[in-house]
Amino acid sequence: MEKENVKILEKTQLVPYIRTQLKKNSDAKIRTSFQRFFKEPVLCYGVKSGIVGKIARENFAHVSGLSKKELFSTAEDLFKSGYCEESWIAADWIHRKNDCAESDFSFYERWIDKYIDNWAECDTFCNHTVGAFIAKYPKYVSKLKVWAKNKNLWLRRAAAVSLIIPAKEGKFLKDIFEIADILLLDKDDMVQKGYGWMLKEASRLHQKEVLDYVLRHKDDMPRTALRYAIEKMPESLRKHAMAK
Repeated sequence: MEKENVKILEKTQLVPYIRTQLKKNSDAKIRTSFQRFFKEPVLCYGVKSGIVGKIARENFAHVSGLSKKELFSTAEDLFKSGYCEESWIAADWIHRKNDCAESDFSFYERWIDKYIDNWAECDTFCNHTVGAFIAKYPKYVSKLKVWAKNKNLWLRRAAAVSLIIPAKEGKFLKDIFEIADILLLDKDDMVQKGYGWMLKEASRLHQKEVLDYVLRHKDDMPRTALRYAIEKMPESLRKHAMAK
C-alpha cells in the first residue's frame, strides 16, 4: 500500500492547527488533576502526556523542513502561550530536529527566563534539549553556573536539571558539585528538588563521591535536597546521611 503524502502546513497555519488538536483532546478532569502537582496556577489544556507526544510526533513533518529561524519562531509562539502542552511540543520539536548550534544557547536562556514558569515546562525543555546541547558543547556548562546565581528560580532549577541525563551517564561530576555548591542554601524548594535530583542521578555511577558530598554538607543542606540526593542509595547509607 502506498504511503499517504503528508500535506505540509504553512508556518502561519501550524500553531493554530496544533491548538485545535490540543483543544480536541482536552479533558476537564485531567486539567483539574494536573493542577494538583503545582504550587502555582498553571495553564494547561488537560491533554494526557502520551497524546501530547503523539501530536508532537505526528506534526514534526511540518517543521522538519523549516530553517532554524523559522523553527525557533514557531517554537517561541508555542512557548509564549503559557500552556504546558504547547511548551512540551516546542521542546520536542527542537530536540527532535537534532541540529543544535552554539548560537542556540541564547535562545534557550531567553525562553527559560521569559516564558517557562513551572517545573514541568522547565524539566521537559532542560532534560532533553538543553542537556543534549551541553553534551555537544561541554564548555557551556560554565553558563549553567551563571544560571545557578540568577534571580529567576526557573533558570536556577534549569542549571541543575539540564545535567540530569549527563549525570546519569557519569559525566560532569566536578561541575555537578560546583552547581550544587552554588544552589546549596537556595530557599526555593523547586531549586532544592532540582539539584537534589541532579545529585541523585550522579550517584548512580558515583555513589561514594555523592555520599561524601552529602555528608560534608548535611548540616547546611535543606532536607528536601538531601532526601532527593540519597534516594537511590542503599537504606544503610540513607540512614547514615539522614542521621542528625
